Amino acid sequence: MAIASHDIVTATTYYDSPSKANTAMTLSLAKKRSVELGIKTVVVATTSGDTAVKAAEAFPGYRVIGVSHAHGFKEPNVQEMTAANKAAFEAKGGIVLTTGHAFAGIGRAIRKRLNTYEAEEIVSHTLKMVMGQGIKVVCEIALMAADAGLVRTDEEVIAIAGTGHGADTAVVIKPANSSDFFDLRVKEIICKVRG
Repeated sequence: MAIASHDIVTATTYYDSPSKANTAMTLSLAKKRSVELGIKTVVVATTSGDTAVKAAEAFPGYRVIGVSHAHGFKEPNVQEMTAANKAAFEAKGGIVLTTGHAFAGIGRAIRKRLNTYEAEEIVSHTLKMVMGQGIKVVCEIALMAADAGLVRTDEEVIAIAGTGHGADTAVVIKPANSSDFFDLRVKEIICKVRG
């Protein structure tokens, strides 16, 4: 079958397993694709802030938004992003977003208290089952950044996340507000963990 001149042909990189060691390659692949597409906004999931700092270094001159875990995610009144990483990231021009998780929040509280699942966690588990943890997270952080007004819903961005520690997933995504979840579009998968 012939490929029309307007068709886009790209390769997806698959990692055999999740690993912090995938971070440098993920950032490199995402940077390459962002240059090809002219995308200048990057949304990156970060827990301790290490990945956000690395992303800010990999994308100088870009708008880099680091989406941290919400306060109290791991334990009450605790923020997992270290003060040193937050300062380093912001010194490189990074923007930190700390807010409730799009696929958790009150739905998770209902599960914990009443032992039943709500829509948010069903969506979360479905995305993880079909495409993996990293794809679930890139969708979630794109929603969160749109809800915070940090990304537009009519422009594509690069979203980067991981399966555990570091980054192993990168996509080209058109964000949506969480109230318009079904308008979210993963346009391209740059890389992800296989299986």
